[in-house]
Amino acid sequence: MIKKVLIANRGEIALRIARTCREMGIGTVAAHSAADRDSAVVRFADQSVQIGPGPAKTSYLYIPAVIEAARTTGADAVHPGYGFLSENPDFAEVCEAEGITFVGAPATVMEQLGDKASARAIMTEAGLPLLPGSRRPLEGDEASELADRIGYPVILKAVAGGGGRGISVVRDPADFAEAWLRTRAGAQAVFGDGRLYVERFLDSARHVEIQVLADTHGNVVHLGARDCSLQRRQQKLVEESPAPGLPAELLDEMAAAAVRGARAAGYVGAGTFEFLVDPAGGFYFMEVNCRLQVEHPVTEMVTGVDLVAEQLRVAAGEPLGFGQEDVMPRGVSIECRINAEDPARDFAPTPGRLAECVLPSGPFVRVDTHVGPGYQVPPLYDSLLAKVIVWAPDRDTAIARMRRALAETRVGGPGVATTTEFLSDVLDHPRFRAVEHDTRFLETLTL
Repeated sequence: MIKKVLIANRGEIALRIARTCREMGIGTVAAHSAADRDSAVVRFADQSVQIGPGPAKTSYLYIPAVIEAARTTGADAVHPGYGFLSENPDFAEVCEAEGITFVGAPATVMEQLGDKASARAIMTEAGLPLLPGSRRPLEGDEASELADRIGYPVILKAVAGGGGRGISVVRDPADFAEAWLRTRAGAQAVFGDGRLYVERFLDSARHVEIQVLADTHGNVVHLGARDCSLQRRQQKLVEESPAPGLPAELLDEMAAAAVRGARAAGYVGAGTFEFLVDPAGGFYFMEVNCRLQVEHPVTEMVTGVDLVAEQLRVAAGEPLGFGQEDVMPRGVSIECRINAEDPARDFAPTPGRLAECVLPSGPFVRVDTHVGPGYQVPPLYDSLLAKVIVWAPDRDTAIARMRRALAETRVGGPGVATTTEFLSDVLDHPRFRAVEHDTRFLETLTL
């Protein structure tokens, strides 16, 4: 079994990983930047080590510093959380070369599935449905010709993209050339890879994902579906499990497809298969996230499975301790992301000091956070302050419980706005309650 884990991340996910490690009797090391030296995970972990200055590229993304931190503290494993190095195959390879267990998918699998064109080819071979589009990266002229053939609107996606970045929707052929150049330049700047592919874009679709777990002994299970349709600029704000308003037969078919795809890719660890569902009930593979998801708590709440604990066991070479027949989701869970953003200013980030930080509690309410009164929200990282998660026997009760929890939430300070009130209004919207929302809902929302 793993004895000591270096947590190569920050914020709420770093603290969440540390808590499970403590429950499992595993030692922890918090790897932190200079900006996070007083963070909650630094106070909670058994050890801490500074890996660089504030900017992520010289700390959380700097592989030599992370590896050296593991070496000097005697950590035999690294958990990357999500974001940063969590889907970096080079980092996983370096860990392996140094004899350090990487808590995540194998480097070869991440490389294949991180390349969106390669992932589409694997899933096509496995029989998963895909939207019409290219099966390989294209050049501008052939991409434009393909867009004309499959019909507008189309979406341009970076082969190395992820997290809602490296994406552009094109609705008019006259805009294609400019969008292609802009998206390619952006992908090159962000990912160091400007290759793009083209896909038919669904104007009205639900974003549904299937959580899978796989071990090194050939066992693969799914833990049900999550609906992540409430997004702004491809960034999720509200997630729930199970995905509401969809036939059980459709969800079963999607779950079976995800398991089939995981087997075809040789997947190991916790992963998420993302799908689009059209109004007619057709579903289409989008991508695989080779890591823990921000929204993983809703799956934990309905299944009772600690996904971080399972990640650690799988990384240690242990088989899954349960089979598909043992997974029995119960009730409904909803997660809302409390971000330091101003909805009135197109969700512009609002860094600053929290003069007030009152977070909810009560029956069946979970809060994953790293902040408290006086916390300085840095401008260097993402704006997530807390995730509020509730569970209830049914969806109406879950919505009521979440609205109660959000009403208890008071987080802010001079110049620091949050998404709290906005989220409460969204949950109370008739279209959300009637499950008539889709990925464009927040774009057209009038509260």
